Amino acid sequence: MIKSEQKKKMGIWIDRRDAFLISIKNDRTTVEHIESNADSHFRPKGGWKASGTAVAQSVTKEKTGDERRKHQLHDFYQALIQKIANIDTLLIFGPGEAKHELTKEIEKIKGPRPRIAAVKAAERLTENQLVAEVKSFFSVAEDRQLP
Repeated sequence: MIKSEQKKKMGIWIDRRDAFLISIKNDRTTVEHIESNADSHFRPKGGWKASGTAVAQSVTKEKTGDERRKHQLHDFYQALIQKIANIDTLLIFGPGEAKHELTKEIEKIKGPRPRIAAVKAAERLTENQLVAEVKSFFSVAEDRQLP
């Protein structure tokens, strides 16, 4: 019996602060940590007596901050997409909305892209727990023969 070529599998644990990429190829596992460098939630500077009306000034600064943060997250997702260019199957998991935002960015890719096997909710885990989660998911998936 000829053994077929091993497919490249990866799990990405992601939130808006950072991501852990857990790759599995030929029974070898590697973990890479990438920080988003996105600003945290906006906190307006200045007080109520800063120049201009406080409400108008606060709203303008908030919109600018939100727009900057949106672009920073987009750049973060694009950096992750470059890292998964040669991956066959992908598991995306983590807390919050970042996992769904990354999924949408991946679905926009024209041409070949990794098959997303699952998008799951998960809390922050240690590196060993991340590796165990990805290995467990893909070993069960192989037994079930996912489409």
